[in-house]
Amino acid sequence: MTAVVETTLTERLRSQASRYHAAHPFHVRMNDGELSPAQIRGWVANRFAYQEAIPIKDAAILSNCPDVTVRRRWIRRITDHDGVGDDPGGIEAWLRLGEACGVPREEMTSHVHLRPGVRFAVDAYITFARTKPWPVAVASSLTELFAPDLMATRLAAFEKYYTWIDPAGLQYFRNRLHQAPRDSEHALEVVLEHCRTPELEQAAYDALAFKNDVLWSMMDAIDAAYPA
Repeated sequence: MTAVVETTLTERLRSQASRYHAAHPFHVRMNDGELSPAQIRGWVANRFAYQEAIPIKDAAILSNCPDVTVRRRWIRRITDHDGVGDDPGGIEAWLRLGEACGVPREEMTSHVHLRPGVRFAVDAYITFARTKPWPVAVASSLTELFAPDLMATRLAAFEKYYTWIDPAGLQYFRNRLHQAPRDSEHALEVVLEHCRTPELEQAAYDALAFKNDVLWSMMDAIDAAYPA
């Protein structure tokens, strides 16, 4: 009799790595050093809307979470992006990346370059975090499982191919090399603890699929706006 092999929730979630936006053609060209300065600037300027949304999304999750132990750890994500003490945070780091690429911070904060498709995707992600059960919203953050490899590849590509960018502006990528594994470990722990029914397991899987779609849709909009 053939044994039935059960696929764990962790395995199901990790199986979505192939849907991560690292495989998007625009990202592939970026990491291969094929993008023009205008394309890099367009990506940086549009991605800023997502960076701004991250602490808002995390605050929405916190507002729905009744578990104080989760909140005590999750709040670190907000301070990582908004800054605390002597750490200016990830939003400031992205603004400095923009300046290093030649995009004035005023142009990024005013969203003058923001494409409608990117805005729609970012707003959808915030709405998801606000309206879904908090463990399911946590599951949507698990694209961080796939982020460290992308960040390492991206950082190497920028240092090798885009030497016109001041290396000091790449600090955001360096920070995420250690933040993303820490954050994904905690998020996965929360999801496995709180999504134990078949229905919640499927909801967690679907939440990660939704997040992958958000990131892919953003890349589609940017790719269309900044053709080669």
